[in-house]
Amino acid sequence: MWTQVVGKVRLALTPLVNHWWNVPLYVSARGLTTSSIPYGLRSFELEFDFIDHRLVLRVCNGSLASVPLSARSVADFYQELMATLHSSGIEVSIWRMPVEIAGPIPFDQDHTHASYDPLAVERFWRILMSVDAVFQQFRSRFIGKSSPVHFFWGSFDLAVTRFSGRRAPERPGADPITREAYSHEVSSVGFWTGSGDITEPAFYSYASPEPAGFRESHVLPSFASYHRQMNEFILMYEDVRRSPSPSAMLLDFCQTTYAAAADKGSWDRKLLERTA
Repeated sequence: MWTQVVGKVRLALTPLVNHWWNVPLYVSARGLTTSSIPYGLRSFELEFDFIDHRLVLRVCNGSLASVPLSARSVADFYQELMATLHSSGIEVSIWRMPVEIAGPIPFDQDHTHASYDPLAVERFWRILMSVDAVFQQFRSRFIGKSSPVHFFWGSFDLAVTRFSGRRAPERPGADPITREAYSHEVSSVGFWTGSGDITEPAFYSYASPEPAGFRESHVLPSFASYHRQMNEFILMYEDVRRSPSPSAMLLDFCQTTYAAAADKGSWDRKLLERTA
């Protein structure tokens, strides 16, 4: 919920970038950051520091403030963050309803969720750092249009997306958010803590629109399989963690699932991929 509050501050103050790339957070050397947010003639950054466990506000005039991260309600965190921004001369109004979760409670009314486990949070962030490094390497092999490696606070996943360069067919009945996100053909890979049928942390890879034959493709490693309810390839985090070479296994998953999407979808791979 706290990452949603901070993410919505970024969303409210930044111009729309294609496919909502102005919305996510980024893995940093200490946690998760908004990167620089323009505000009039100034700019500021909000960073979750998962080493000292505080949310840090840095403003370009040199001012520095922080909100402690500890067991406290979402409402308490929201009120203190808004007060901290106000004291630094930053006024922002956000939609206070969380997204992509069941039973949402407005941030300023949420006294239900009040837990914080610093050890678990730090472990999760260190996993994100490791995955981010592999995704950055995978991204470097592609010279076509690709997203940054970014953390979506709604679905709580770290992802990177490659594009064929062609527009995708219109999705019937799609809402404006989905329509913008999937306006072009994509192959996307990511890591998330699991939800629904996937109850443990996992990596995923999907193509949208999914080309014929994609789900039957042979991909690496052998642990990976296509999940027919979720319409994506799944590789469990624990299988990667126990591998003699986790980075190599994850890169294989990224590369082979992308190759399946690109080949089945007739992407111009010679034009899109780095050859040296």
